[in-house]
Amino acid sequence: MSTSLLPAGHLSPGHDLNGYIQAVNGIAVLTAEEERELAFRLHDENDLEAARRLVMSHLRFVVHIARSYSGYGLPQADLIQEGNVGLMKAVKRFDPHQGVRLVSFAVHWIKAEIHEFVLRNWRIVKIATTKAQRKLFFNLRSAKKRLAWLNNDEVDAIAKDLDVKPHVVRDMEGRLSSYDAGFDASPSDDDESSSYQAPVNFLDDGRYDPATQLEDSDWEEDSTRRLREALGELDERSQDILTRRWLNEPKATLHDLADVYGVSAERIRQLEKNAMKKIKQQIGDALVA
Repeated sequence: MSTSLLPAGHLSPGHDLNGYIQAVNGIAVLTAEEERELAFRLHDENDLEAARRLVMSHLRFVVHIARSYSGYGLPQADLIQEGNVGLMKAVKRFDPHQGVRLVSFAVHWIKAEIHEFVLRNWRIVKIATTKAQRKLFFNLRSAKKRLAWLNNDEVDAIAKDLDVKPHVVRDMEGRLSSYDAGFDASPSDDDESSSYQAPVNFLDDGRYDPATQLEDSDWEEDSTRRLREALGELDERSQDILTRRWLNEPKATLHDLADVYGVSAERIRQLEKNAMKKIKQQIGDALVA
């Protein structure tokens, strides 16, 4: 069953949520006889028009369920969209021979899709992966009536009610109380009282370690000395070409040097390449020695 069974684009909850809710509330609710007739047409004849009417007439019910998940900080329009997917799955699997109303059958599928969406998007790091953790996640949020941590009696009561161990309840409570934090402080965060908590601020800063600074200084001096010695082994023209091309400011172009030495720019490029090759070899030999 495709998403084409949903309202047209201008009735999408992501486009205009209030307009969408008003529109779906204006769709007539099916009577038991109408629903049964449409369900049999879909089940026995694969009538897509019957499926469309079944979906459309229950969109208001999805909105009602999605509103109960507004406390998770996720966009209401997204929750409704996910619930609509669950509704379509329910319509596709609905068997009118069972003698139950579609709304009773669809509630499981609608909530299942919304649950999956909440768990995927509530935090960057997944908070619940097993079936037991998923059940505990939603039930624990409903069971907590205050912001304070649960006391032992409350933990035991919830654990007994949900048939889990008390330590599992404590673990999930800790996950619910945690929050996502970027490794680096946000560049747009001007609140110095919170930006210092970024994990990057707790790493060791080795930039000002005396041993590291001395090592870097010795390496730079040694590299400079080797480069000068290697340059000294070149002929004067090669030295001049490399100096003007790489060490002077502004740097000379190949055509500039070609005019100076009365040769082609390609010849200057060859001389430069050969000089660079000799320097690399000279420095390499010095390191081996």
